[in-house]
Amino acid sequence: MRFIRIFFILWVSLFLGCAPKSYMMNESRLIIIKTPKLKFADLGYIRKNIDEVRADLFVAGNLVQSIEINTLVCVNEGCISKSSFNEEYLNSAYPDDLMLNVLLARPIFNKASIKKTENGFIQELKSEEYNIIYKVENETIYFKDKKNKILIKIKKIKG
Repeated sequence: MRFIRIFFILWVSLFLGCAPKSYMMNESRLIIIKTPKLKFADLGYIRKNIDEVRADLFVAGNLVQSIEINTLVCVNEGCISKSSFNEEYLNSAYPDDLMLNVLLARPIFNKASIKKTENGFIQELKSEEYNIIYKVENETIYFKDKKNKILIKIKKIKG
């Protein structure tokens, strides 16, 4: 009897651990990502929960890249820490949660230099390591770092 109980607990744990996640929001978006290592401009899906997000990037209907962020950042090549992701794909000077906050349309850099607008907010951030303009307005996310040649634009598809 004890063996059956242990087997059942292990089976349920395995099944639930491999179950697909359900997200609170799942929408198609026009996604543009240009970094030194990643270049993408096409339709994609953004799937969100409170503190996790997944971006599925498609080209001609084929999944070419997934970026899933929760405690780690998982891409097609595997999972890495948020700081390692920034170092490899963005810029090491960025805070660990930068990509998560951009994909969730939340302020970055602890709301530094934030200006509320009628339809969202704008942040302009400059240092020796970056020159960022970040806007979240009218269901459009726009992040541009002129110094590091990084662009992330996510726009809701109307229709």
